[in-house]
Amino acid sequence: MDENQNVVISQKSSMVDVGDKNITKRIAKASCYIHFPEQVFQMLRQNDFLTHKGSIINTSIIAGLMAAKKTSDILPLCHPLQLTGTNLDITPEENKIRIECTVKCDGKTGVEMEALTGASVAALCIYDMCKAFSHDLEITDLKLNYKKGGKSDYGG
Repeated sequence: MDENQNVVISQKSSMVDVGDKNITKRIAKASCYIHFPEQVFQMLRQNDFLTHKGSIINTSIIAGLMAAKKTSDILPLCHPLQLTGTNLDITPEENKIRIECTVKCDGKTGVEMEALTGASVAALCIYDMCKAFSHDLEITDLKLNYKKGGKSDYGG
């Protein structure tokens, strides 16, 4: 943070007033990983990532999409947004799965929290579907990769 920037600190929680902001196209991408013990990952790969609960890939995509749409219901200071697009890419790598969530809207506030929520809930869904095989699963590196729209852009 720039040391010349004044920050107002309040003990009272409130939503930011975006009423006077212009509607712009907004996009955000967030990602995370879920790591597996090698033997669990190999078993999942051999079974096309299907478990007794179903496809961990397809189910986690649905969970992430639903979570992105419901972000304002679980994060109390987020504005409810009319999303115009949400996409989850689930990519198996070496003993881990990469999750990337892209969210778009035309609005007065950004969609960073929706992208972060979508990615994290998709990872939690995979954890839930795989915990019967091992509790030695780890969700890591949740981060915002990119945002565009509004007063500042981030990432490449």
